[in-house]
Amino acid sequence: MEYLVYISIGFFLGGITGFFITKIFNKRYLQDRISSADKILIDAQIEAENIKNNKILQAKEKFLDLKSQHEKYILSKEAENKEKKQNLKLKESEVDLKSKKIEKLKLDLEDKIKTFNKKNDSIDKKKLEIDKIQKNQIKEIEKIAGYSANQARDELLKVLKDEVRSQALEISQNIIDEAKLSAKQEAKKIVITSIQRLGTEEAIDNCVSVFNIESDDIKGRIIGREGRNIKALESATGVEVVVDDTPEAILLSCFDSVRREVARLSLKKLVTDGRIHPARIEDVVKKTSKEIENEIVEIGKRTVIDLGIHGLHPKLIKAVGRMKFRSSYGQNLLQHSKEVAKLCSIMASELGLNTKLAKRAGLLHDIGKVPEEESETPHALLGMQWAEKFGEKGDVCNAIGAHHDEIEMSNLLSPVVQVCDSISGARPGARRQVMESYIQRLKDLENVAYSFDGVNKAFAIQAGRELRVMVESEKIDDQMSKKLSFEISQKIQNEMTYPGQVKVTVIRETRAVNVAT
Repeated sequence: MEYLVYISIGFFLGGITGFFITKIFNKRYLQDRISSADKILIDAQIEAENIKNNKILQAKEKFLDLKSQHEKYILSKEAENKEKKQNLKLKESEVDLKSKKIEKLKLDLEDKIKTFNKKNDSIDKKKLEIDKIQKNQIKEIEKIAGYSANQARDELLKVLKDEVRSQALEISQNIIDEAKLSAKQEAKKIVITSIQRLGTEEAIDNCVSVFNIESDDIKGRIIGREGRNIKALESATGVEVVVDDTPEAILLSCFDSVRREVARLSLKKLVTDGRIHPARIEDVVKKTSKEIENEIVEIGKRTVIDLGIHGLHPKLIKAVGRMKFRSSYGQNLLQHSKEVAKLCSIMASELGLNTKLAKRAGLLHDIGKVPEEESETPHALLGMQWAEKFGEKGDVCNAIGAHHDEIEMSNLLSPVVQVCDSISGARPGARRQVMESYIQRLKDLENVAYSFDGVNKAFAIQAGRELRVMVESEKIDDQMSKKLSFEISQKIQNEMTYPGQVKVTVIRETRAVNVAT
């Protein structure tokens, strides 16, 4: 037990001594740490002072630089202000000089106006004196001549009347020639540009369609027993079916292209199907007619879309489609109308007009040629009535109705449509011309020339584009020949209808003939 007591006392004493020893060591360690922290703080303060001094120096330098720049800027502005003040002084002096000059000019003008008024008064007095003298002289001349001034004037007018008339005719002819030259040049430019920008097709429609067959054996089946099939086909379609010795072909003859197309398609279906008898023919013709009606509408829609025309009434679209199956003088009517529409658009753009309305009027100008029922109204007026009925604008309606001069033109679109219609129809190869009407037109041209006195011979040449007139030199002189050419051209223009222009050439020839014996 004592041993254990001694041991515990020893541990106790050892712990107390260790405690004091560690406390002493900790105090010294703390003193060392405090001294090192003080050194760091002192060094940091010194370094901060150095940085502060450096920044102060830099700020002073920058302030001095800014101050010097500011002083330079102020000096430059002061110099500019001095220059501006000098310029202002110079301008003020110039303005003063000019104002003084203006005052002098005003004074001079006032003096001149006063002198002018004085001279004007003196001139008026002299005019009055001259008028009195002139009246006295006229009275003395009337006494001497025995004529009053009015009588002398009437006599003079009678003498000069023929001379003035001929001079006026010559002047008017010269003015018309000059206007025609300039107008022709501009018109030719526009027309040539329009034609060059448009690609045209030359296609002539006939009154006969050819239906090709594989062998001549089918002809007998188409004719049928005692001709029943061919009679049923002709009565259902209104087309004459010609079955002759032409190998592998049957002719379909009719002036109505729609009926010919119905007959051709019906024959094709019947031959393909093989069942050919009157009842079957009637059914096929009915179905084909409905298909053609639908095709007409589709053709009208495609045409309107291709031309970029919007808002057209369905009835007018159908009329446009029907034009594909109609021809005028051999020219396909739809192709002609599309061509006129494009020409109208081009020409309207050259003239600065509304191209959309021009194209619309060009397409619809001949819709009166495709009525579903026969009408005695001229096609231009009928087309105008349709256009008015289906809500077209007034300019378009007038252009449709006036393109053959049935009504008066009221806007610039009307002559454009008329000219483009003539261009499309008068194009070489576009139409077949009836020989009788062609010959009659040439005779009418020559008869116009023969209606004037002094005409010896007249010849219509170049397909009626030129009229050459031979006159008697004893009756008509050179001056009268010019007058005659002008009068003939005016009569042709007023009394005849013709495409394009007619050139009138008057030829006066003097012959001296002697016989040597």
